Amino acid sequence: SKLSLSEDVSALEAGAAKSKLRLGLFSYPVLQAADVLLYGYEASHLPSQRPLITSSTTHVPVGDDQVQHLEFTRDCADAFNAIHAPAKRVMSLKEPHLKMSKSHNDSRSRINIDESAQDIAKKIRLALTDSIAGITYHPETRPGVSNLLELMSSFDNQSRTAIQLAQSCNAMSMREFKANVIMTVTNGLTCIRERYQHFMTTISPDYLEDLADDGAAKARKQAGETMTKVRETIGLY
Repeated sequence: SKLSLSEDVSALEAGAAKSKLRLGLFSYPVLQAADVLLYGYEASHLPSQRPLITSSTTHVPVGDDQVQHLEFTRDCADAFNAIHAPAKRVMSLKEPHLKMSKSHNDSRSRINIDESAQDIAKKIRLALTDSIAGITYHPETRPGVSNLLELMSSFDNQSRTAIQLAQSCNAMSMREFKANVIMTVTNGLTCIRERYQHFMTTISPDYLEDLADDGAAKARKQAGETMTKVRETIGLY
């Protein structure tokens, strides 16, 4: 690499070598990454309406010397998404700054898929919000309300974002808003809960065990084929 110098090069020689480096050495990978991401760009949005880079480009014909530039392209997209479009998380109903967790001491902080619609409704009514008038989406200043909007967005049959739902519910009282959240979430979980209960109460336990064993066998087969190629490549066979 033009950026790498051997350890036995003197400081004077190193300075002279680095002074000959051109801007193109640094700007070319950036421009190449821009070409791949810009012209193969698809914008998807999280409920916060932050853009997520998901390049639709599937093939980039380059030589072996350009592979590191494609890796740089991937790193650029990953870094952008990590900063501007963090992964969506379901937050606690009682402590909305924390992730919803089944290990939390307060069972009212979470929604379980096997719970009845009545139990879910009770938890949402007791969810921590605030006394500010109107419904708005501000995760930093209104985490409780914003969390319910995110939750509602996950089950909205119109695929509206949390911001769009906030606009639709803006004039509602907190009681009316929570009633809407309850209706949306319970309706969205009905099919999931029924299917879960079907497997847990109607289907034989042997079926689930056989399903797990079958998946494990497929995974072992695929992993074995991969490891065989790896061992052959590095000469362990």
